[in-house]
Amino acid sequence: MRFRIKDQGSRIKDQASLSRVRERGWGGGNSSIVNPERSSRSLSHGNHTAYLLRVQSSKGFTLIELIVVIIIIVTLMGFFMNRVSFYQEQAEKVAMEGVVGAIQSALILQYGQLQTRGKSSDIATLIQDNPMNWMQKKPANYAGEFFEPTLKSASSGNWIFDLKTREMVYLVRNGTHLNPGAGHQPWIRFHVVTQLELSRLPSLQNNPPELTGILFEPVESYTWF
Repeated sequence: MRFRIKDQGSRIKDQASLSRVRERGWGGGNSSIVNPERSSRSLSHGNHTAYLLRVQSSKGFTLIELIVVIIIIVTLMGFFMNRVSFYQEQAEKVAMEGVVGAIQSALILQYGQLQTRGKSSDIATLIQDNPMNWMQKKPANYAGEFFEPTLKSASSGNWIFDLKTREMVYLVRNGTHLNPGAGHQPWIRFHVVTQLELSRLPSLQNNPPELTGILFEPVESYTWF
């Protein structure tokens, strides 16, 4: 009860002092005295403006900020997708070269067996044979044999054997950095090539060249990366 009386007394004193200020400011003609109502209104208007600014800033991104963020995300995604396709193409090239190396090893093994058995006459048949027949396990992306195949004979990323030219053909899937050669087709053709050399012995120099090796190499030179 005591606190309520003191509170009411302070309110009465404040109202009396406010009325004296009004009388001096309005009736006395003293312009240095500020109108309390006007000052309170200006303060309340400033507080309201600051409050609106805080509310607007707390709502989230502005339109310009949102556009900038979208541009940054799109740029990063484009760079990321470009690098992903680049590494995918490199991986495809490495996988193709791995199959070529395996065929070369199987070819050397077959050639050595013919030489050991004294059946050099069968080398001509070996050259015309399908190289996939020499391998103990064919690659998973070997699509089979085709007579004069086209790009539609098998899906890209597969190996096929051309029965007409007796060549192995790899259909390139990601060939952005591939220069296939004169044919300008997105494939790379391989065939078996024999190495012939004249004998170094003087007594055999008049003889025909001797078979010294056998290779599995591209039909046309190409560049990939």
